[in-house]
Amino acid sequence: MVAAMKSRDKVLLNTLRLTKSELKKVELDKGDEFDDADAIVVIRREMKRRREAIEIYRAANRNDLADVESAEEKILASYLPQALTQEEIKNLLTQTIKEVGATSRRDIGRVMKTIMPKLQGRADGKLVKALVDEAFES
Repeated sequence: MVAAMKSRDKVLLNTLRLTKSELKKVELDKGDEFDDADAIVVIRREMKRRREAIEIYRAANRNDLADVESAEEKILASYLPQALTQEEIKNLLTQTIKEVGATSRRDIGRVMKTIMPKLQGRADGKLVKALVDEAFES
């Protein structure tokens, strides 16, 4: 935040301030210090809010505001762990299916429950769900 203040980067500074505020709320709600997993959840939630705002602004033909939201989303994305490639997710999915002993579509819930903590913020849940569905189609 100090570097953003010194460089007079208002978008970065505002994004960091809002995110810090959200992290503080989580810490107060939780009652003790939050961990990295909590921070990832907060950052992803803030990114989702930015994406929704971008859609609304673009629909209202307010590209100037949409551009600001887009810049904030990119800043937030830089604080997330490196995302896994689709191939890496598929490999982990194959291992998880063997580990759980899943054989049919009825086991999708167990597979998802087991794989999501392993991915811990490094993959989008919708993508993982689509890959799990794809794995059980064949």
